Amino acid sequence: MTPTVKAILDKYEGTPAAVKANLARILMQGKLGGTGKLIILPVDQGFEHGPARSFAVNPPAYDPHYHFQLAIDAGLSAYAAPLGMLEAGADTFAGQIPTILKINSSNSWGTSITQAVTGSVQDAVRLGCAAIGFTIYPGSDGIFDAMDQIAILSAEAREAGLATVIWSYPRGGKLTKDGELALDVGAYAAHMAALLGAHIIKVKLPSDHIEQAEAKKVYEGTDWSNQADRVRHVVQSSFAGRRIVVFSGGAAKGADAVYQDARDIRDGGGNGSIIGRNTFQRPRDEALAMLDKLIAIYKNEE
Repeated sequence: MTPTVKAILDKYEGTPAAVKANLARILMQGKLGGTGKLIILPVDQGFEHGPARSFAVNPPAYDPHYHFQLAIDAGLSAYAAPLGMLEAGADTFAGQIPTILKINSSNSWGTSITQAVTGSVQDAVRLGCAAIGFTIYPGSDGIFDAMDQIAILSAEAREAGLATVIWSYPRGGKLTKDGELALDVGAYAAHMAALLGAHIIKVKLPSDHIEQAEAKKVYEGTDWSNQADRVRHVVQSSFAGRRIVVFSGGAAKGADAVYQDARDIRDGGGNGSIIGRNTFQRPRDEALAMLDKLIAIYKNEE
């Protein structure tokens, strides 16, 4: 363990040793191991968007083994996926990369902004996972049920020695479309995940829009045009940097935009990226080259 990782783990007071050990597994894995920076591959888009929208652009990605191997060969920190995806490669790739079981999921046909629980802590233990993952939608009508669920599930995970990763995506209620990515809303969402006991917080990169009328007087007078400054504020809102914060890669975009996002996350004190479609929707060689460059960025080599 490096001093950097030890310093991160020391901030998790009151956390069982087994949970810290699993956090260390993730923080010490791969090409970024020991740096305090992370790149995680998430592949839950089949649930959210369907197989064709997710994988047809790169047909080898229909195979769950493809994603395990991509994460391993790229030297990533962890691989996150729903139950079926992890089960499909659990034996072949056991022990080769830390895994995160995404235990709730939605689909694009639903009319309510909510997710169903599709896996369990027991499944995560059985599959040798380092953590569970769970999505909440602050602002939605279902947020209070989701908070009840993650309170129970994260307690079970702690008892089993597993870390908890919370995807915190504001959506629904009185939020406008611009408000979903607003700086004040994103910082609030990150703070909410921290309050719910997340060990790793996943949020989207925020825009400079301020959504809440009550918050505008707090944010006005500061120039929020620089994305690194917005990242810094989200990290500040996550217990002043006492929690690991990673940022979503979002929808597929050009390579230069992906690299600039990573530089801004690095410069703003974020812990890294959790990037799916922008890698596995590219041919394997292109994805590996992109991930190599992202790793170099987080190592301050680019």
